[in-house]
Amino acid sequence: MSAPMAPSLLQGRIALITGSSSGIGAACAKSLAGQGMQVIMAARRLDKLQALSSQFAGDHPKPEAYQLDVRNEAEIIALFAHIRAKYGRLDLLVNSAGFADHTPTTELSLARWSDIVATNLTGPFLCAREAFKLMKPQKRGRIINIGSVSAQISRPNAIGYTSTKFALDGMTRSLALDGREDGICVSIVHPGSTKTELMPGMDDKPADQSMLADDVARTVVLMASLPDETNLLEATILPVRQPFLGRG
Repeated sequence: MSAPMAPSLLQGRIALITGSSSGIGAACAKSLAGQGMQVIMAARRLDKLQALSSQFAGDHPKPEAYQLDVRNEAEIIALFAHIRAKYGRLDLLVNSAGFADHTPTTELSLARWSDIVATNLTGPFLCAREAFKLMKPQKRGRIINIGSVSAQISRPNAIGYTSTKFALDGMTRSLALDGREDGICVSIVHPGSTKTELMPGMDDKPADQSMLADDVARTVVLMASLPDETNLLEATILPVRQPFLGRG
């Protein structure tokens, strides 16, 4: 007779996942809810969030769908005020909102550049800033940023995406220092080729060349499940045949 499964360390805790209407964000929301967390799913597409939330198994707390544009500071401040009023705390923030861009440098407009920076960098900063305000009095909390292998090895015609992911890696390290005295752990996951809406055409690749979003979510759950005194600062997860190491 097998021993009963130990309850998850995440049971009953509160998590906010941005960009959770699809892809890695949606997979993280599903996986974290499966660990017994109360998940707030935030993204611009409220109808998509509500449809996803209704699909979650009834054995776990039903995720809350919240419409949010991470480029809008006022909306972010309002969301965190809502979390404070409704839940009284925040245990985990996953900054997953973002988008990839493959515009050649000579064709990249300032407006497009600004939109990439606002979504991939300024949004995570604003969410982390507001999360700190909730987590500091708690003397605990965790923030996990979704980076990219593009923060380690760049690709052609992706200057906006690459620049913001390199900067997000630096932001992670700065936040980890700033939160250390208050028990706040900050880390980053760098996914390789993943089948999401960000990367059209990935569905045609074999499994050893492109991962599922659920594979990345497993890493996020691992990081989130560590004891409060332990931080896995960064993790790189990629398909075994992705030409990342060496010359490919």
